[in-house]
Amino acid sequence: MSEDLDRELTRERVLERIREDSRFVLATHEHPDGDALGSLVGMQDLLIALGKESEMFIAPDDLPIPNEYRMFKLDGAIHAPPTDIAQRTVVFLDCGNIDRNSARVLRDGAHLLNIDHHHDNTHFGTLNHVVPDASCTAEVVWDLMHGLGVTPTPAMAQALYVGLITDTGRFMYENTGPRAHQMAAELIEAGVDVPEVYRHLYEEVPPAKLALVALALGQVQRFDAGALTIAALSAEDFEAAEAEDSQSEGIIDQLRAVQGTKVAVLVRELTAGERKGQRKVSLRATDDDVDVSVIARAQGGGGHRRAAGFSTALELDELIAFLRAAIAAQLHASTAEHEPATVA
Repeated sequence: MSEDLDRELTRERVLERIREDSRFVLATHEHPDGDALGSLVGMQDLLIALGKESEMFIAPDDLPIPNEYRMFKLDGAIHAPPTDIAQRTVVFLDCGNIDRNSARVLRDGAHLLNIDHHHDNTHFGTLNHVVPDASCTAEVVWDLMHGLGVTPTPAMAQALYVGLITDTGRFMYENTGPRAHQMAAELIEAGVDVPEVYRHLYEEVPPAKLALVALALGQVQRFDAGALTIAALSAEDFEAAEAEDSQSEGIIDQLRAVQGTKVAVLVRELTAGERKGQRKVSLRATDDDVDVSVIARAQGGGGHRRAAGFSTALELDELIAFLRAAIAAQLHASTAEHEPATVA
C-alpha cells in the first residue's frame, strides 16, 4: 500500500472516530507554541460545532501561556485530567512524542488520536494521522474540518490562522506552499481580522519581555565562523527582567537572522515546575545543511529539520561542546576528525 493511500485511509478512520464518539479531551505538547494552541482551540471549536462534549487540557506548568497568545479564550480549559478519561477519546495535537505531555493518565483514553505534522512523530496513538508535508498541525485540523463538513466560525478561523502563520514564520519558512496560502485566504474570508492578529502576536511587547530580549542579545556568542549563534538566559536573567518563562518566545528568530548562522540556539533555564533548574534548548537551522531534529533527538527531544528542541541537565559549556560537535558532524560528514554527536 502506498504511503498516500495509507494516509488517506487513516484520515477516513479519524473522521469516522470523530463522528461516532461523543466525549473528548484535547491535549498538546509542553510549553505550547502558536501551532499547538491554535490547533487545540481550533479542534475544540470544531468538536463543539459538531455537538460533542470536549475539554482542553493544559498542564499547570504551562501557565501562564505566552502573552502573544492570550487572545485565545482558554477560560474553560482544564488543568487536571478528567476522572472519566477511560470513557473519552483523547486527541493529541502537534505532539510528536507522547512524552512531551506530562499527564500520563491521558494515555488511558478509550482511543488516542495522534494528529500532527512532525516528520519524526513516534506514532503513539491508536490512530496516527501524521502529515509531514503539511505546513502545520493547524492545516491538518483545517483539512479534517472540511472532511466533517464544518464551516469555520471567526473564532475557529482565527485559531487555525495563528497556527498557520506562527509555524510558517509568517509564510517565510520552507514549509510554506500553495496550500498554506489557500488555507489563509479561506480563513480570512471566514472572519479573521489579520491586523488584529498580527498586533497581538508581534506588537504590544511587555516591558519585561523587552528587558529579557536585551539581556539575551547582550550575551550572544558565536562559534565556528558563526555557524553556531547562541544565547543563554539564566534564572537570574528572568528575575532581573521581571519576565516569565514564556517571554523568551521569538528571541531565537533574531539569532537565526544573523548573517553566516547555520544553527541558532536559545538556551533558557527553567524557573518553575518539576524541571526547575534544567535547560530548555531551542534550535533553528537556516537551511538544509543541518537537520536540527537529529541533534534534538540525540538528547531525547525532537522536532522538524529546521526547528527542534530538547531539555537537558548539561552545564552550559558541556552543552555548547555538544552542539558544536553535532553541527560539525553534519557540516563535515565526510571528515573523519568529526565524530557523530552522542548524549553527554
